[in-house]
Amino acid sequence: MRLKVKRVILPLYMSQKFLITNCRLFDAREEGRTTSILIENGIIKQVGQTKAGKTCDQVLDAQGRIIAPGLIDVHIQGAGGADILDGTPEALEAISKTCARFGTTGFLATTVFKPGRNNRHLALAADCVGRDLGGAHLLGIHLEGPFISLQKRGMIQPECICPPSSEVFEEIRNITKGHLRMMTIAPELPASLPVVRSLVESGIIASFGHSNASFEQTLDGFGAGISHVTHLFNAMPSIHHRAPGPLVAIFQTERVTAQLITDGVHIHPAVLRLAFETLGPGRSIAITDGMQAIGLGDGRFVYNGIEYESKDGAARYKDGTLIGTALGLSQMLQRLMAFTDCPLDTAIKTVTENPARLLGLDGRKGAIAAGKDADLVLLEDDLSVHTTIVAGRIVFEN
Repeated sequence: MRLKVKRVILPLYMSQKFLITNCRLFDAREEGRTTSILIENGIIKQVGQTKAGKTCDQVLDAQGRIIAPGLIDVHIQGAGGADILDGTPEALEAISKTCARFGTTGFLATTVFKPGRNNRHLALAADCVGRDLGGAHLLGIHLEGPFISLQKRGMIQPECICPPSSEVFEEIRNITKGHLRMMTIAPELPASLPVVRSLVESGIIASFGHSNASFEQTLDGFGAGISHVTHLFNAMPSIHHRAPGPLVAIFQTERVTAQLITDGVHIHPAVLRLAFETLGPGRSIAITDGMQAIGLGDGRFVYNGIEYESKDGAARYKDGTLIGTALGLSQMLQRLMAFTDCPLDTAIKTVTENPARLLGLDGRKGAIAAGKDADLVLLEDDLSVHTTIVAGRIVFEN
């Protein structure tokens, strides 16, 4: 069934009104109740029934579908056959448009820094932050490394790793032009804690990950300013009853949020449920950890010069090392609900409100309310994506 849409193309300088009718809010308390959302110039103007339709340039009848804030992915390497490492505008556009197919309206370009190289991909990503890429908005850059543990590097190649230093950090800051939003760092490494402090002072999220830290070293990292955790359980030591390791420190530090890869492969469903219950929904952020295979189905692909296979949504090197997923964020949302039995409104917040708050964007994004950016997604009852709207403009329609 197609949406009933009336479209009038207007010059960009003219006021544009867009009305969405007959939609069900994802957190509505009355089952079956529908409402309307009025958008002006890319901003939500009003939530509630209105008679403004006759004055609008575009009216969309949602036909009773669920409406939610646009999804935000803080950890994605690629999608649609493209990777951040490709270092081309076309690659970023392919990622942006593929993200929109899965309800994502904003993402962090997650990638690596290569010491001693030109790192053109980072400069290009920085230049494209805030630009129209045809789909989801690029909100900034997330670097996995280079200050991480060789023992817990996972899919990250050794040439993308170096000892922590203020000189390398300053080089990274210069090339990312103020758009580095998050860095994954291992706090046990010599000289890493001063870098953590520099990250925090610069307004950049310091995230624990790819680390071989002990319980005590993890707490030291939190004390220095680490406030987030990259793909919980993956690329870090497990819990041992005489050596608790980082996981116990993470669970007991209530101000720290954590990424969860909810595909049921990176974390066993039973462990995922335990982690979600332990962290609580306010500290959990679902991610894709997505590769360029997102949206392409099973097959063989190449990441950073090394071939990998995508099968049933999981991406692995030939030796079996998990390197990410081939699932969109709406699919991760479906699996989170299936594995944890959490309600829809709780699941939605792990990919909207929580990441928006982490990024300091909760004043603009992550909720449906007057004054917020009109980044929205229309979902079917099975949570498949029907329509994605970015800044009040339809960028995907199924």
